[in-house]
Amino acid sequence: MSDSFERACAAADVPDEGVIPVEVGGVEVAVVKSEGQFFAVRDECSHAQIQLSEGEVEACEIECWLHGSRFDLRTGEPTGLPAYEPVPVYPVRLDGDDVLVDVKNPLNQASL
Repeated sequence: MSDSFERACAAADVPDEGVIPVEVGGVEVAVVKSEGQFFAVRDECSHAQIQLSEGEVEACEIECWLHGSRFDLRTGEPTGLPAYEPVPVYPVRLDGDDVLVDVKNPLNQASL
């Protein structure tokens, strides 16, 4: 399999327990740092098509600011209603000071 990781941002651009919106390979992605780890999810709530990057991050979860849906950053699974469909989660790796994301090979089967 070919390497399909692309640079998303500098690691320093993502605050602790924070999130930034980026575009990777034509996909809107929320790059998140929580509990010292980086995560990448599709930047769209599965409930109301709102940018997750505008929400709050805590304990490996991201919360949609509009209706309060929460998602596990590791699996994309909803952990709080009203969402009941997962969001796509993408592989992340660090390369020096850069955060790389692979939007071509999601870690779960969620689709928006």
